[in-house]
Amino acid sequence: MKLTNMTAAALLAFSALAATAAETPAPPNIVLIYADDLGYGDVSCYGAKLVQTPNVDRLAKEGLRFTDGHSPSATCTPSRYAMLTGEYAWRKKGTGVLPGNAALIIEPGRVTLASLLKKAGYQTAVVGKWHLGLGPQGSTADWNGVVKPGPLEIGFDYCFLIPATGDRVPCVYVENHRVVGADPRDPIQVSFGKPIGGEPTGKANPELLKMHPSHGHDQTIVNGISRIGYMSGGKAARWVDEDMADVITRKAIAWLEKEKDRRFFLYFSTHDIHVPRVPHPRFVGKTKMGPRGDVIAQFDWCVGEILNALDRLKLTEKTLVILSSDNGPVVDDGYKDEAVEKLWDHKPAGPFRGGKYSAFEGGTRVPFIVRWPGRVKPGVSDALVCQVDFPASFAALTAQKLSQEDAPDSFDVMPALLGDRKEGRSTLVGHAGVLSLRQGPWKYILPGKGPKRSESTNVELGNDPAGQLFNLAEDLGETKSVSADQADQARAMQEALEKIRQENRTRP
Repeated sequence: MKLTNMTAAALLAFSALAATAAETPAPPNIVLIYADDLGYGDVSCYGAKLVQTPNVDRLAKEGLRFTDGHSPSATCTPSRYAMLTGEYAWRKKGTGVLPGNAALIIEPGRVTLASLLKKAGYQTAVVGKWHLGLGPQGSTADWNGVVKPGPLEIGFDYCFLIPATGDRVPCVYVENHRVVGADPRDPIQVSFGKPIGGEPTGKANPELLKMHPSHGHDQTIVNGISRIGYMSGGKAARWVDEDMADVITRKAIAWLEKEKDRRFFLYFSTHDIHVPRVPHPRFVGKTKMGPRGDVIAQFDWCVGEILNALDRLKLTEKTLVILSSDNGPVVDDGYKDEAVEKLWDHKPAGPFRGGKYSAFEGGTRVPFIVRWPGRVKPGVSDALVCQVDFPASFAALTAQKLSQEDAPDSFDVMPALLGDRKEGRSTLVGHAGVLSLRQGPWKYILPGKGPKRSESTNVELGNDPAGQLFNLAEDLGETKSVSADQADQARAMQEALEKIRQENRTRP
């Protein structure tokens, strides 16, 4: 009788374990779609009316759409650095917006999102915009030889890169350790100081331009567009702006097809909707907003192609897809592309103040969508989440423990990302020209001495000689600082922010 009871108990225990295993899916494939300069209000599932984004909307309908999701910074390089390392970029010198010939700013061998997933058995790739530097510290990349260190030295198995940005030289693609199409008979030279090679520039040869700069962007002309920086040589390697979205999307899909039978992590980093905004001819005129609207439509197409590839490869149910942006929106960011004239009543930052470069919410509150069919229940979440949390969150998802030195500002918010918890972070440091701190409904911006508005981009920067305090529950648009009326709250948050600045970490 006792044996029978023990056998029955063992069978029940085994059944319970089997049921739990059946309910808990294996760690998924991961696709991170990272837009450039895409604002909270730039996609239709977040309220855009003048441009439609059916593929982004599909993700939102099938996944969890966050209303309080943030990039780590209001500009590109710092956000990408923080997202991959789990460390706020303002803690490290040299992590501002980089020139195109900058050295790699993430130390080879450092624990990153990619290296964590690689350790967990994932095949890892980055395709698209990089802007974290290439080549050794104290030197510059060898564009005519082996281009390293780079992504392959910090956890990626494969890379196909836009080295910096579309508006910065060198205007070439890098695949793994080589410039694609490099010809030793036409060596590439890059300078961010003096002109080189006698190449025409936007400043000296405006008659050669098909798109004129509004400010800056008047140096070497490539493909009829003057850039930031000078380059010569590499004629056969230079990209064609109109084809860029097609090129990187094809590369991403080819890699997915190659790795379809293994667990993978794809960091798909689009150029859109960064300047120069040069859509493929099939997207020209897709919106009434000119090139800026058309490249939003082009970005949405890229998203659709990735989703369609996952469907075709029967990987949709096995893949967690995250879509977000590196910072908030900007309208005029250096070229006369009718973005201002054809903005109409479109609100790129949605209900928020500011945009790219700004300490206000519009600088970092961006589209943020998570989809994992069968695991993430579709809906909307108000949880406070940030891309800096990806390393700790995916370490937890893959049952890895971080050391005290790794990802010092990254929190495990995976329960919020999967919709299991309504709460995410309790605090978050924002990064623009000045730092800010979120605590619940409160937001405090440190005193800033710079201009209140950028003359070139017409973006409110969030600078004020006095610290600013906002209650976002009552004033989502940050229209009026209440620091005078809530002096104790402002003082406490300033002290908390100063303590965070002095310490080396925020992760428990």
